[in-house]
Amino acid sequence: MSHGSQNLKFDEGRLMQVLVAPIVSEKATMAAEKSNAVTFKVLQDATKPEIKAAVELMFKVEVKGVSVVNTKGKTKRFGKSVGRRDNVRKAYVMLKPGQELNLGGEAA
Repeated sequence: MSHGSQNLKFDEGRLMQVLVAPIVSEKATMAAEKSNAVTFKVLQDATKPEIKAAVELMFKVEVKGVSVVNTKGKTKRFGKSVGRRDNVRKAYVMLKPGQELNLGGEAA
């Protein structure tokens, strides 16, 4: 299998699952303002090309680049029991200049 071709056809059903949820936090908002990047929570095994394809498919925008961060789940105490939050894989998706991604749902 050659890795040269960029236009691999991804499975659309899979792409629909790659983006778990947009992350709207202060840090994510700052990233958005500074570098036109949008932050998503993604599947643990999602690859950068999949994330890029998923964002382009679902939001009809052009993606410049994707960087991925794995964060370990924090250990939280719930009274006597100790719970672990899930590990989260976050994707920072940089959009090409002029591209805008609307997560709020309201028209810009």
